[in-house]
Amino acid sequence: MTQLRTSAKFDMRAPDFGAPLPTLYGAALEMVAFLDRIGIGSINLMEHHGFPDNYLPTPFVMGGGVAAVTRRCRISLGAVVLPLHDPVKIAEQIGVLDVMSNGRLEVIIGAGYVTSEFTRFGVSLKDRGRLLDEGLEIILRALHGERTGPGGRDIFVRPLPLQAPEAILRVGGGVEASAKRAARLGLGFAPMTRGLFALYDAECRRHGREPGVKTGPSGFGDIHLSHDPEATWAKVLPYLKHSVADYARIAEESGADSPFRGLLADDQALRASGMFHVMTPEEVLETAKQIDAYGSMTFMPLIGGMPPELGWESLELLEQIMPQLRAIEPAPGNEAEGRAA
Repeated sequence: MTQLRTSAKFDMRAPDFGAPLPTLYGAALEMVAFLDRIGIGSINLMEHHGFPDNYLPTPFVMGGGVAAVTRRCRISLGAVVLPLHDPVKIAEQIGVLDVMSNGRLEVIIGAGYVTSEFTRFGVSLKDRGRLLDEGLEIILRALHGERTGPGGRDIFVRPLPLQAPEAILRVGGGVEASAKRAARLGLGFAPMTRGLFALYDAECRRHGREPGVKTGPSGFGDIHLSHDPEATWAKVLPYLKHSVADYARIAEESGADSPFRGLLADDQALRASGMFHVMTPEEVLETAKQIDAYGSMTFMPLIGGMPPELGWESLELLEQIMPQLRAIEPAPGNEAEGRAA
């Protein structure tokens, strides 16, 4: 039986008005251990650099902490902004973390889009496509045990991962080039919109292979559980608004199209967006029946630097319904257009 995908995301934002940074990191690892014990499918860690609110810049480091306190869940990093990194170093980190986690690692690789991040690392945004292609080739060859890469570069990496590199790596992105890249390299695909699935499938078959693992936005956003959603909305809204405002800021900086821009006018616009939900356990179980095999029921217990005690209230309710969630089969796959959540 195919099992409904469940995940919890941690971006480790810690704005000045939220919980202190050491408190959030300690709580995150405690929550991760708890989530693993109750049967969460994956822990997702993100990457951004130089954000004033301390957004997580080192998902591999945090991933090591997650690996140390979990035994069953997958550890999903992404998107790792490959053009900002030396691909040989990324290959080494993949090898170590996959061994540490006993083969539970997934890494979504992205091109990046935040102008200030590229400036900070001395990389031209115009070069990101080329650097992504070159970097993925090096990582794949290094993790397959090859010693020499493009141009004769020494790419010898040890330890090698327990999993095949193709089982670890997925290509992210929101443009057609990302679908073609994933298909060409024989990798899974995790786009920002499901509208790219058809192109990915066609490109895979053009290259003589079946499509790999596909994951896409569920369209349901991140969920917080509460017996009294109306009262809880008032508590979580400042942290949600901070998260949305910061994503809107970087979209404005980079000239990127972003659904976050239109959510700052009033609180009702944010609530009505569907990007975040405060739901009762019963509502979560009903919603879960609508999620297909490409999506995931996603929780974010420390969103926007939210106080851990508020996150724990949600997770304790999740524990009560997790057996029922795990028994739900995904709805039939829907590859229609969808929005990243």
